Amino acid sequence: MNPSGVTLQPVEGVKHLIAVGSGKGGVGKTTVSVNLAIALAALGHKVGLMDADVYGPNVPRMMDTRASPHAIGEKIQPLVSYGVKLMSMGFMSPGDKPLIWRGPMLHSVMQQFLRGVNWGELDYLIIDLPPGTGDVQLSLVQSVPITGAIVVTTPSEVAMEDARKAVGMFGTVKTPIIGIVENMSYLEAPGGERIDVFGQGGGRRMAEAMSIPFLVELPLDPKVRIGGDTGRPVALDPLGAGAAFHELAGKVVESMAGLEKKAGPRITLED
Repeated sequence: MNPSGVTLQPVEGVKHLIAVGSGKGGVGKTTVSVNLAIALAALGHKVGLMDADVYGPNVPRMMDTRASPHAIGEKIQPLVSYGVKLMSMGFMSPGDKPLIWRGPMLHSVMQQFLRGVNWGELDYLIIDLPPGTGDVQLSLVQSVPITGAIVVTTPSEVAMEDARKAVGMFGTVKTPIIGIVENMSYLEAPGGERIDVFGQGGGRRMAEAMSIPFLVELPLDPKVRIGGDTGRPVALDPLGAGAAFHELAGKVVESMAGLEKKAGPRITLED
C-alpha cells in the first residue's frame, strides 16, 4: 500500500522489484544497474532489467543489444542479453532522436514496461531510474510495490547532496532503502597508490548519518568504462574488475532475505 492508501499491484511473476536511483546524472547509476543485473544472474537468479531512463536509455549499448522487441498477443517479449531479460525505450526509438514527453506520456510508458512486457518468472527486476526525483520515479512508486531502492553516489559533496534528496524521496513514499553504493570511490595508480579523485569516504559517512546501510565502494576503473562502451560489462568477469559488483549482488540477496524474514511467510491463494 502506498502513502495515499491505494493498494499497489505487483508485477505478475516478479518476486523482487529493485529501483536504482541517484538523484543526479553522471554518477554511474546505469553502470551499477547493468553490472548488478549480470552479477545476480551469475549467482543463478532469474533477472530482468528495465531501463526507465526514457530520455537517456543507455542499457541497449551497455548490454550489446540493438534488436527490436516483438509482441506475442498483447505482451511485448523482452530481449535477452547475458542471461538478463531487457526492456528499454532505446529498443523502441533507436538512434539519436530525442524524446520530448510530458508526465502523462511517461506514466503510460512505465505502465507498458511493467504490465505490458512478458517478464515471466523473475527473482529480481532491476529498474534503472532516470536522474532526479521527478515524474518517472513517482509514477513507479505509486503504481507498483518496490521491494527496495539502491542509491548511487560518488564521494563528492555535490553528488551526495542530490543523493540525500533521492533517499528522502524514497522515504516519503515508504520505499525501503537497501543501501548506498559509492561509485568512482578511488583510482588505483599503476604503482598501487590510491588516488581519491572525488574525495574520500563521503558515501559511507552519508549512510551512517542517515542510518542506512552502506553496501560497497566501486573503484574508478577504466575497464568499467570500456565494458560499458563495448557492451561487455565487467561483471562478466567475477574475479577481475567485476568482483566489486558481485560483492554488491551478494549483499542485495542478503538484504532481500532479511526483508522476507521480517515480513514473514507469503500467503497465496492455495494457502
